[in-house]
Amino acid sequence: MTITFDRLPCNLEELKAMPYATLNQPEYGAALFLAVMMHYTVNREETYEMLEFLKGPYGLSTYEKQFLADRMADGDYVVRSFFNGTSPDNDYTPSMPYTVETERGFDQEIDGRMKIFISSSGADSKRHVMLRHKVSTDQWFVEDQMLLAMIRTPKSQDPWA
Repeated sequence: MTITFDRLPCNLEELKAMPYATLNQPEYGAALFLAVMMHYTVNREETYEMLEFLKGPYGLSTYEKQFLADRMADGDYVVRSFFNGTSPDNDYTPSMPYTVETERGFDQEIDGRMKIFISSSGADSKRHVMLRHKVSTDQWFVEDQMLLAMIRTPKSQDPWA
């Protein structure tokens, strides 16, 4: 499924106003995770508020905040790499509007959970977000993510380029 964003959310109110914020498809939560993380280097606290919304009943733990701080220490190029139009050669600059290609895992839904895979232009294999379905609201919330691992260095930061 292709998810398109004309603009990215800068705070919780903007996130909630987005059509994908219904979270009634697992792909919506996975793509919104990336859209929200694009704001991390601008304002962490606003990003945490938006992530709390995407995580639903789970909330955002202190460990997760520390993990995000570690993974985002070099900037947001890892997050940008999941948007269409990016490559190490263009320093992971997304094309506009922002688009993300998502793919459901082979097993589909198991125990109310589903993996959504997303390709990074800086990695050789797809990464995933695990979402959990809340039956009472028919929403899919981010349970865990494996998106923020290392990728190829942007050309402008690569000393061997």
